Amino acid sequence: MNEKVTSLNGFEKRTAKKKAQVLQAAFELMNTPAGVAGLTMSAVAERSHTAKATIFKYFESKENLIQEVFLHFIEQMRAKATEELAIPRPFEEQLMTMARLKTEMLEQVGDQFYQDLMSYYTKKDASPFAQAMEEYTQNSYNLMLDLFHQGRKEGKIDLKYSDEFLMIYMQAMIEGVTQPTIYQKIKVNYTENWTEMLLKSLAPSPRGEQK
Repeated sequence: MNEKVTSLNGFEKRTAKKKAQVLQAAFELMNTPAGVAGLTMSAVAERSHTAKATIFKYFESKENLIQEVFLHFIEQMRAKATEELAIPRPFEEQLMTMARLKTEMLEQVGDQFYQDLMSYYTKKDASPFAQAMEEYTQNSYNLMLDLFHQGRKEGKIDLKYSDEFLMIYMQAMIEGVTQPTIYQKIKVNYTENWTEMLLKSLAPSPRGEQK
């Protein structure tokens, strides 16, 4: 009985390892200027050293494999963001953490991969990928809300700003700062200046003054 369980566990581990190799190979091929349009199962098989028949056994179709690659990517991003932002830090440090995470994500993939991912997301179908993207978006939204609440609690955000406004404002600021050339300059020389300016723009007005 125990020997059978051990053998099954070993088989499952080998299968999981092989599937991971296939996913990594597909990711590398999709993360090129050719993108999804240039992906072939033959190329995935060659790069992962896996028979095409085995790949089809694991994923059933090229479409499913593509979606699994996207799923794996966004799950990694979700897990990393959740882990990092769960670490207790002052509001301003959390802002820079969010900017860093966004930059790291953009550095991992090319423009075509990101465009393909968003194209699949906007199909709005009932696939597991679309559902996972909705969950990822909601998770990101919740993390942002937690950040706003932290900022208000620490007295860093004026209470007059609504969650909706803050969501738009923060996304605009973070999207801007995560441009690679901008982020590198801020990271090296202007981290304190950037956070100071951002905090000042959201800070409560001094008593008696009007913004």
